[in-house]
Formats: sequence, C-alpha cells, structure tokens
Amino acid sequence: MGIDLPLIWAVIIIFGVMMYVVMDGFDLGIGILFPFVKGEQDRDVMMNTVAPVWDGNETWLVLGGAGLFGAFPLAYSVVLSALYLPLMLMLVGLIFRGVAFEFRFKAKADKRHLWDKAFIWGSLAATFFQGVALGAFMEGFKVVDRQYAGGTLDWLTPFSLFSGLGLIVAYALLGCTWLIMKTEGRLQEQMHNLGRPLALALLLVIGIVSLWTPLAYPQIAERWFSVPNLFWFMPVPLLVLVTFYGLLQAVKRNAHYTPFLLTLVLIFLGYSGLGISLWPNIIPPSISIWDAAAPPQSQGFMLVGTLFILPFILGYTFWSYYVFRGKVTHEHGYH
Repeated sequence: MGIDLPLIWAVIIIFGVMMYVVMDGFDLGIGILFPFVKGEQDRDVMMNTVAPVWDGNETWLVLGGAGLFGAFPLAYSVVLSALYLPLMLMLVGLIFRGVAFEFRFKAKADKRHLWDKAFIWGSLAATFFQGVALGAFMEGFKVVDRQYAGGTLDWLTPFSLFSGLGLIVAYALLGCTWLIMKTEGRLQEQMHNLGRPLALALLLVIGIVSLWTPLAYPQIAERWFSVPNLFWFMPVPLLVLVTFYGLLQAVKRNAHYTPFLLTLVLIFLGYSGLGISLWPNIIPPSISIWDAAAPPQSQGFMLVGTLFILPFILGYTFWSYYVFRGKVTHEHGYH
C-alpha cells in the first residue's frame, strides 16, 4: 500500500491552522479586550504577557498557506480568488496590530492612545475577517472547469458575517482565560468577571451555528445525523456541554490555569466539528483533498523539507513558552 500524500498534507495543514488559531487567538483576544481595561499599567501588563511570543505565532499561518499552495494548488487558487477581499482586510488588521504592538511602548504618553486604538481595531478587524473567511469557506464555492466561477462579493452573506462575530467572541474568551492564567490582582479579578459572560456568549454562538449549518446545508445534516455517523459524532456536542460546565465552575472558583485549558478544549472541539462537517472536501461542497492534490512528486519533495523543519518550529515554540511561563506584573515583568 502506497503512502497517501494528500492525506498527510491535509493533516499537516489542519495542524498548522489549529496551532495558529490557538496561539494567535489569545493574542488577538487581548486586543479585543483592551476597551474593557482602562488603566495604562494594566494594559501594559496585558501586552507584556504575549510580548515574548506573539511575533512567532504567524509562523503557523505561513505554514498553512504555503502548504496549501504547494500541496493543493487548485484549492489555493479557488479559495484565494473567492476570498481575496476578506483575507486582504485580515492582513491589514494584522499589520496594524503588529505595528501598534511595537510602537505603543515607544510612543509619548499623549500619543499612546492612538496606538491603543490601532491595536484594538487591528485585532478586531483581523479576527472578524478570519471568521468571515471561515464562514464563507463552510458555505462553499462555485467552481467550473477547476476555476472559481463566483462573484467578488459572494463571501458577503449573513452566515459569514455571523461567523466573524462568533470568532470575536471565541478569541475574546481565549484572551480572557490567558490573562487569568498569566496575571494577578485587579486585572485577573476583572478577567474572572468577564469570563462567565464570554463563555455563555460563546455557548450561544456554538448553539446557533450548530443549528444553522444542518438546516441550511443538507449535506452537513446528512453527515451528522445519518446512522451510524450519529452515534460516532454524538460525543462531540456532549463534550462541548461538559467542557462548558467545567469552564463556568473553574471561573466561579477563581481558578488560574483550568479556564484557559478548558477554553483550548472548546476550540479543539469546535475545530473537530468543522472537520466532521466538511471532510474530506478541501473546496466545499464537492472537491476532495485527492481531487485538488498536486502531483505526488511535488508533494513528496515538499514533505521532506517540511518534516525536517517542523520539529525545529515545534521546538522553539515550546521553549519560548516554557521560558516565559510565569505570571506577569507591572513591577517585575515575568517572574
């Protein structure tokens, strides 16, 4: 039996995108939460919690995009043609967020509020348009003769806009629980107070998406509710409810680390639900990873280099988070 290169590359890309969502999610979430925190010292602490690691998070986004370009060129051409505008706006948001991150600490006191606003709006824009792109991807693309045949604004739908708002809630919760884990005192208490309403808002978002998608898209309903799939996939929504209960209890008892870990579990379960709904289509609704795959020679050549460099990426990522693993205070920084 030969090696299934499209399957291997699909796993690599899925893993890369998941790593990006987790690591840049709480980073963007901190920017989304900035308006809720008014004190300059607290805002400094918020940014310092991610200062040593934030600029390495986009590595995973680059890995996912480059892998899609090399391993599934048809998917790359269709998805980018369909989503040029939201993806460009997402990148603009990331640029504003990144520039604001660097310049805020160097700005004079009377100008710092401008970089705060750039950080907030850059984070909101990047998150919203990531969610919009995800929602449009779930709805699928019109493809004729292996080319995108839809319109420039086909991505602009009620579901994609709702997905953008839903991702803002998810990243805000991720950022909130990250700050619970990394901070102390007044800021941590404020994040504990925000944790419960954000968790309930995310539960509402997941509930709406879980009803919207099978009602609007028969192929997704068939995937989830046909037998025996129903019995195989039923643990996913049950685990979501159990995890939400655990998260609310952890926030209620002012736990430090458990809320963030349970939020990661929720993100993973949501990601799993997306995979179940779409697999094995890389261009919904009907083009699979095998239909969109590059020639085996190209995939094999790229795989050698990727398997060589991936351990280094994982290694320095783990080491950076390990080194900067403590709490952050305004007086002492990391300790």
